[in-house]
Amino acid sequence: MTNWDPVALTALSDEEVYYKETQSKLYYVSYKIAESKESITIATVRPETILGDTAICVHPEDERYKHLIGKKAIVPIVNREVPIIADDYIDLEFGTGALKVTPAHDINDYNLGEKHNLEVINVLNDNGTINELFPEYEGKDRMEVRKIIVKDIEAIGQLEKVEDYTNQVGLSERTHAVVEPKISMQWWCKMEDLAKPALEVVENDTIQFFPSKFKNLYRHWMENIQDWCISRQLRWGHRIPAWYDTEGNIYVGETKEEAFVKYQEKNSSASIDDLKQDEDVLDTWFSSWLWPIEVFQKDVTSSDKDLAYYYPTQTLVTAPEIIFFWVARMIIAGMEYKNTIPFKDVYFTGIVRDKEGKKMSKSLGNSPDLLQLIEEHGADAVRFSVLIASPAGNDILYDEAFLEQGKQFNHKMWNAMRLVKMWEEKQEERALNDIESFAIEWMKAKLEDAKEKTQNHFNHYQLSEALKLIYSLIWDDFCSWYLEWMKPGKEETIATAAYQESIKIFDELLLLLHPFMPFITEEIHHNLLDNEEDLMLKQLSKNENLNKEILEQGKKLQNIITAIREAKQKNQMKPRDVIQLYYISKDVSFYEKTKALLKNQIFADKVEACTEAIDNAITLVIQADKLFMQSDIEIDYSVQIEKLKGELTHLEKFLFGINKKLSNERFLANAKKEVVDLEYKKQADTEAKITSIKESLARMEN
Repeated sequence: MTNWDPVALTALSDEEVYYKETQSKLYYVSYKIAESKESITIATVRPETILGDTAICVHPEDERYKHLIGKKAIVPIVNREVPIIADDYIDLEFGTGALKVTPAHDINDYNLGEKHNLEVINVLNDNGTINELFPEYEGKDRMEVRKIIVKDIEAIGQLEKVEDYTNQVGLSERTHAVVEPKISMQWWCKMEDLAKPALEVVENDTIQFFPSKFKNLYRHWMENIQDWCISRQLRWGHRIPAWYDTEGNIYVGETKEEAFVKYQEKNSSASIDDLKQDEDVLDTWFSSWLWPIEVFQKDVTSSDKDLAYYYPTQTLVTAPEIIFFWVARMIIAGMEYKNTIPFKDVYFTGIVRDKEGKKMSKSLGNSPDLLQLIEEHGADAVRFSVLIASPAGNDILYDEAFLEQGKQFNHKMWNAMRLVKMWEEKQEERALNDIESFAIEWMKAKLEDAKEKTQNHFNHYQLSEALKLIYSLIWDDFCSWYLEWMKPGKEETIATAAYQESIKIFDELLLLLHPFMPFITEEIHHNLLDNEEDLMLKQLSKNENLNKEILEQGKKLQNIITAIREAKQKNQMKPRDVIQLYYISKDVSFYEKTKALLKNQIFADKVEACTEAIDNAITLVIQADKLFMQSDIEIDYSVQIEKLKGELTHLEKFLFGINKKLSNERFLANAKKEVVDLEYKKQADTEAKITSIKESLARMEN
């Protein structure tokens, strides 16, 4: 028994049938008992198949029907007498506890029919209409006959009631027609033994899935794999390599001549013209699993240099919805025909869905016009916006509004290019100053760190995460921080070496982004560097030793600048109001190294160390350092006091969590040493911050 598509007129595999929850009707029909005044009631959602009933089945332990077992029931309308049989397959709780058995039109009924040797009566033509066995309904569609036969049963007084009923209805993936279970002669592929090697190579990570969560889905399907109906009644595809003689005997061969040799062994006087090839074709996915071998060679046992070069491949990129159709079957074919895996990695992309969660498709008419999107937003903006919103294996809820992010990113990079090019006229042959030295050293370290992390993301097919990292590196670190630090004032210059380093760093950033946004990066590259080779032909520079210390210093500097800017804003000061900054820190060298840059960014005329708290100053705590901000402008300290109290509450809660973890014997015994050490460091740093804030509050409140 196969799944049959009455619109496409072909058999389907189980994977080509999808199920949809449908509001149906449950019809309660009375079947009279032969030679008796009794009757038995059956509940069915498909009254049109009553025409093909060949038995009534009840549970052997059902007290309601025990006395009827072995008797005959009369099928309504057709008046056919059928046996009442017993089988523990029956669900006592469903419907009336009695089942009409229609072996030709239900897989479970078919199995019952096989078990109890029941007659099989097919009532349908291939196109879903009633066949010639029932002239009064012949040629009418099954759905139309459902309505007619209900009225006919009601007319003879054997329709007891009708109830609303929610059930899962199988639909054809291709035509969306309601699928019919149908008995037909088809070609099948026995899958159980074929699946075992294909499951093993995924289980032991010889083939890796990205994201790995799909490994569980794959395992479940492979462990419960069903035999595969591989023949289709279509007008295209690989013809089934089987030939029939005049008596219907089958001869399988790669060619008709090969089949004829087998035919001659049975009938020496046979003629090749007696053989007729099967008209069915292979299922598309069966053809697909053969394509690598078909492309390069016919003889799967020979060694072909082209096949050896291209097979196996490294990576298959596909959607999770065809993990069974394509991925599993390619692996099965590779292990069966070549005794090797067809690819090393499988990267599953997400599915683009509309705002209502429906899969976007041309047939549904809910997908945008891509050429129009490119015209309005630019190809790079479209690529960027979709990629950054699509973590591996997760679906995307598409909204055209999020294309604005890619558009704004284009503008940001273009404006950054214009800014840097303006510095060309401000170059001066001189040594790097302290600001330029620190900024360049920090940005190069950020770039090296990003290259390492990006490569790690690529290794794990985390394309969205890689793009987010590069986006933040360019937008935040390069544009918002580095360019602001490096930007010469109105009457100032930039060292030629600093300008050249900035161009080089910018170009490396473009190269890192190029796979995601090839057009604008190429354009900016040629604007930055005249007469240079195309960006797409270049390679990233080899990783240098990562300066982790400068990364920490840069992060600390950003925190200080941000904290001071926020303090100014909260205390009704203007960003350019001049301040004096004093600090208490064990790391005086950091402030000496960044003094010029810090003064420039926070508009300070003084950045000096001190040994005790400064009166009449806004107090800030950055890591373990105490900062005191003074100004000639009158400051309302109540704002600062409230902020410090809020920060103190947060830190005390954080410290409570750390202390709880460090008092847990199991954590201390089982966690890695570096993890425990990190918790102790967090504890010490947090305690130091709490102490500093309490001291500052005591001083400010007094």
